[in-house]
Amino acid sequence: MTDSILIVEDDLDIANLMRVNLLELGVEIDHQVDGKTALQQALSNEYDVILLDVMLPNMSGLDICRKIRDERPMQIIIMLTSKNSETDRVLGLELGADDYMTKPFSVRELQARVRSQLRKVHALRQSHVPSQQPDEALNTGNLRIDQKTHQVFLAEQELVLTATEFELLHHLASHPGQVFSRSQLLESVWGYHHSGYEHTVNSHINRLRAKLENDATSPKIVQTVWGVGYKFNPQGVSG
Repeated sequence: MTDSILIVEDDLDIANLMRVNLLELGVEIDHQVDGKTALQQALSNEYDVILLDVMLPNMSGLDICRKIRDERPMQIIIMLTSKNSETDRVLGLELGADDYMTKPFSVRELQARVRSQLRKVHALRQSHVPSQQPDEALNTGNLRIDQKTHQVFLAEQELVLTATEFELLHHLASHPGQVFSRSQLLESVWGYHHSGYEHTVNSHINRLRAKLENDATSPKIVQTVWGVGYKFNPQGVSG
């Protein structure tokens, strides 16, 4: 099955540059410049990755991200933001983007980021293939993380996570009590460790806590170790 990518970018020079270099990955590419049309296309087709600019005609990339996330929690979305627009980057992550890139970016970085996200897509796709393998679920207290189905249950209540939120939780829970820096999590979960992208980890931790914790302001499960990073506390899900 050929991977498919939707580029939503109204700057034709940037879009063409992205298209040429992503075609080297052997993917199929569609392109849209209009926000409303892009949203319709994204929801009426199955794309493995959506590269989504923030500033678009007729509908912003942030609004598109929110609407896609509401309907397709597992859709991979990479936001494209300007170098000086920290607000857009943070908002995009809070609305559910899996990652972001600041323009201008190198084509090698673009390819690496897309490859990393496609690996998640392939793992998700593989999880739906019938297997004779034994139960692959990770059970800790009343938390169940099923890698085969990409489902998470807390006290038998299913949590709706994005693909990246799932990978982040699974990675932390697979190493209970171990503290990971943001750089280590970027490398393990996102597949890169470029400095300046720590907001990606922070925002995903916040989103994960909002779904996982009884009180996200006082987390018991995914805890902060100040000055170091984050850890999974198995006692927080002891039931």
